[in-house]
Amino acid sequence: MFDAPCNMIKLKLTGTVLLAFLVFGCGNKKSSDDKTNDTLSNTRQTPVINTNKTILFFGDSLTAGYGLDDPSQAFPGVIKSRIDSLKLPYNVVNAGVSGETSAGGLSRVDWILKQKVDIFMLELGANDGLRGTSVKETAGNLQSIIDKVKAKYPQSKIMLLGMQVPPSMGATYVNDFKKMFPALAQKNNIGLIPFLLNGVGGDPKLNQADGIHPTAAGAKIVANNVWEVLKKEL
Repeated sequence: MFDAPCNMIKLKLTGTVLLAFLVFGCGNKKSSDDKTNDTLSNTRQTPVINTNKTILFFGDSLTAGYGLDDPSQAFPGVIKSRIDSLKLPYNVVNAGVSGETSAGGLSRVDWILKQKVDIFMLELGANDGLRGTSVKETAGNLQSIIDKVKAKYPQSKIMLLGMQVPPSMGATYVNDFKKMFPALAQKNNIGLIPFLLNGVGGDPKLNQADGIHPTAAGAKIVANNVWEVLKKEL
């Protein structure tokens, strides 16, 4: 319809119509600047790959943050906030389940390990102790969990978060239970927090009404107990 060059066509058009004609009637050719801008735009839209390593807390209600207003108040959440504030290249995953035993943890660890783990924080055994489960059985379950982590991710670091049981469980059981965690750590050459609730356990001001689970203030102290060992591995 338009045989003459665009700059030779003489039509009485408004500025807006003329502009539309020049853009669409003359082949809709993009300038080199337009192409450059498109390239830059596509570059900006390219997704950034997350190369952070993963710290996974695998535990029971202490890890999950039972009774707290928000899971972020649990000790793994406190540690996450510290890591974020320090801009360290780690993601923190809270895989705590209230009421979990060592047997329960063993039954679900394969599913948890579908995601890559660089540091595996093992916090289980407390519920075994409160139920009077034999120390041998608990130790066997914890060892099996450690074995699975090592088999799936040989380069990962493992830390064991030690626990203790109340004196009402009997002196022999209390002592055997307490010794279980250092023995496992030494056997497997892994990190150890001797007593997770150090400075918190038994203090009514730092525990909820049940006397077992830390308050938000108590969880901060627990996080410090863990941090003193964990920071050396980051």
